[in-house]
Amino acid sequence: MCATCGCSEAAHHDHEHGHQDGHGHQHGHGQAHEHEHVPRRVRLERDVLEKNDRAAERNRGSFAARRLLALNLVSAPGAGKTTLLERTVRESGLPVCVIEGDQATSRDADRIRAAGARALQINTGAGCHLDAEMIERALPALEPAPGSLLVIENVGNLVCPALFDLGEHAKVLLASVAEGDDKPLKYPHMFRAASLLLLNKVDLLPHVSFDVARFAAAAREVNPRLSLFQLSATRGDGLSAWYGWLRARSGQLSAPSRAAAGADLR
Repeated sequence: MCATCGCSEAAHHDHEHGHQDGHGHQHGHGQAHEHEHVPRRVRLERDVLEKNDRAAERNRGSFAARRLLALNLVSAPGAGKTTLLERTVRESGLPVCVIEGDQATSRDADRIRAAGARALQINTGAGCHLDAEMIERALPALEPAPGSLLVIENVGNLVCPALFDLGEHAKVLLASVAEGDDKPLKYPHMFRAASLLLLNKVDLLPHVSFDVARFAAAAREVNPRLSLFQLSATRGDGLSAWYGWLRARSGQLSAPSRAAAGADLR
């Protein structure tokens, strides 16, 4: 369970403490023992994120050594990440490999392999996101070819993945018109963490209540530097812009002066 996002049962539910005198009492967090639990939680969050950041730095070194362009693809469930990756594998002309994150099953990794790319599945169980140590362990098993595009398809979640640096060059956020145009204001941390915003399923615009201009304005209110592409991963609209963005950043990474850090790719 995630120590920083509050998804553990102990953070949400009342529980019973037993005492040596044989009696017990119930209380909820935030009440009788708030002074005990809140500082401990803050320390735990800090320790977890610091440990993750150290692993992320190691990942950055591994990506640089292999000349990998590493992207952290994030979205809510069902936004279309895997469909987009299938087309990217088949059509972009780039060597692509994928680390798939889901709570259960290997269905998405199977789809990526069927599209023609190397893929490795990570199942997080009750976990709501991938972390840097998971990627560190997965990389040797995946064995991406030098110079590849490595896409890390994170667990569908607009909260927790914003907190965890995986060592990636950029977070790419995929939203869909079926989700509503107020998502940037409701989930600002994720939109603020992203370098590129892809608005998917634009083929559905005639059938849903979604204001593209309002969505774009909200996204740029949260993150003024955020680039936005509109696309349909099923119909093919806008995919050439996405492929061009990938090729440009892959080209930057191949330049010797930038291969080590990748800082200009964000």
